[in-house]
Amino acid sequence: MSSTQGLGWYTVNSAYGDTIIMPCRLDVPQNLMFGKWKYEKPDGSPVFIAFRSSTKKSVQYDDVPEYKDRLSLSENYTLSISNARISDEKRFVCMLVTEDNVFEAPTIVKVFKQPSKPEIVSKALFLETEQLKKLGDCISEDSYPDGNITWYRNGKVLHPLEGAVVIIFKKEMDPVTQLYTMTSTLEYKTSKADIQMPFTCSVTYYGPTGQKTVYSDQAVFDIYYPTEQVTIQVLPPKNAIKEGDNITLRCLGNGNPPPEEFLFYLPGQPEGIRSSNTYTLTDVRRNATGDYKCSLIDKKSMIASTTITVHYLDLSLNPSGEVTRQIGDALPVSCTISASRNATVVWMKDNIRLRSSPTFSSLHYQDAGNYVCETALQEVEGLKKRESLTLIVEGKPQIKMTKKTDPSGLSKTIICHVEGFPKPAIQWTITGSGSVINQTEESPYINGRYYSKIIISPEENVTLTCTAENQLERTVNSLNVSAISIPEHDEADEISDENREKVNDQAKLIVGIVVGLLLAALVAGVVYWLYMKKSKTASKHVNKDLGNMEENKKLEENNHKTEA
Repeated sequence: MSSTQGLGWYTVNSAYGDTIIMPCRLDVPQNLMFGKWKYEKPDGSPVFIAFRSSTKKSVQYDDVPEYKDRLSLSENYTLSISNARISDEKRFVCMLVTEDNVFEAPTIVKVFKQPSKPEIVSKALFLETEQLKKLGDCISEDSYPDGNITWYRNGKVLHPLEGAVVIIFKKEMDPVTQLYTMTSTLEYKTSKADIQMPFTCSVTYYGPTGQKTVYSDQAVFDIYYPTEQVTIQVLPPKNAIKEGDNITLRCLGNGNPPPEEFLFYLPGQPEGIRSSNTYTLTDVRRNATGDYKCSLIDKKSMIASTTITVHYLDLSLNPSGEVTRQIGDALPVSCTISASRNATVVWMKDNIRLRSSPTFSSLHYQDAGNYVCETALQEVEGLKKRESLTLIVEGKPQIKMTKKTDPSGLSKTIICHVEGFPKPAIQWTITGSGSVINQTEESPYINGRYYSKIIISPEENVTLTCTAENQLERTVNSLNVSAISIPEHDEADEISDENREKVNDQAKLIVGIVVGLLLAALVAGVVYWLYMKKSKTASKHVNKDLGNMEENKKLEENNHKTEA
């Protein structure tokens, strides 16, 4: 509560519901008889409400219904009114009465009621660009006196603007409480700039201590605006699509709310397919490569497009599967690749990577194995192809027999070297008796070759027969073996491919040295012949004399031998 005084008027300001305290503002005279308080009706007629005697020290309150049990008059004639109401806004007068005079002091009472916090209600579910539409109502209740409502966009005051901002204000007073309710309706033409923009409102009112403002909470509105651009997306990402994949096209419009239906245009199909914002193609093939488009249903000129490449990879191995050839045969092998982009090719043999593709001009047993041609597109995950060739190299059994005498001379080792595929079975027999020898030692079967070895100590000359047989042919070879008491020439053991290469290299080196020496001798002979030819004529007479001397010398030698 506050009080002011000006131009002879004294004013007491009180908040609604508080206690109004009004001092009498008169000096109490010596011969005071009593003091009274009254208020004036609008027509000026008085209504007495309180009386206090100075002699009897008694207080009486008049029977005024609106002030029943609300009044209190102190000894210094200060009047208090509890639970201030709007109806308490009156002109009250303090009267001090003596035997010969009446003194009066008026007081004006003002009551203020703070309004409720303003609230934006009846809010629009959405706003549409370029359309003037009701945004909402700002309501503030139970105010006295009434207040003013102001609208704000992003903290800035909104002023009326024809066709864009329309503000309609109204106030209502409760006839019982005499309190005001203020309502302000805002119609607003929104734009995309209003997306996520906060709107607020405030109420400005007068209180006991002056003007005050209370603000509402912020309100943000969903802004609807038309689609201005269409985009198309491809799932999975279009640089990794391969044959057999499913492609999902997604069309998006940048409006709010986004469009729910579109037209999809497939390569070579001028008519669009009506669908939701997605369209799926299953198990695509390479002929699905091309331009894909989508547009709005009602605005076909608003269109988006993208190019999709369906990657493919074909591999053809010739020959493939299980292939059987004879040793020495030629076998052309080709691995042909057809792909949507450059592909890498890898050859494997028995799970070991080869440096280059295999070529067979003359097959060897070691060429046999499982060959795989494998290719892949590095940029496209999962796009790999492979074909295999199982090569079988067959050959009839080939036999070579060798023998070697133990340095002690007590035994001889006979070896039967066999080459062929499928693996030939080896059997030893002694010619004459025909008995089969089972005490043999075999080497591992590698690259179509192995050997069987026996050690014997024959007391007499024998002939050993080695028989090798596979599904292709049966081959027989024999070797005469002398008794251990008879020395004989040993045959060299079969040499391996590796040793054969070393021997060949050594033979080439020896042949080279011999050829070099022969050439040197030939050159020396030619030089010597030219030299002799040049000096032959000049030395004919010398040779003749030398000849006579030689003959004489031989005759003398013969004479000495005879005498002896």
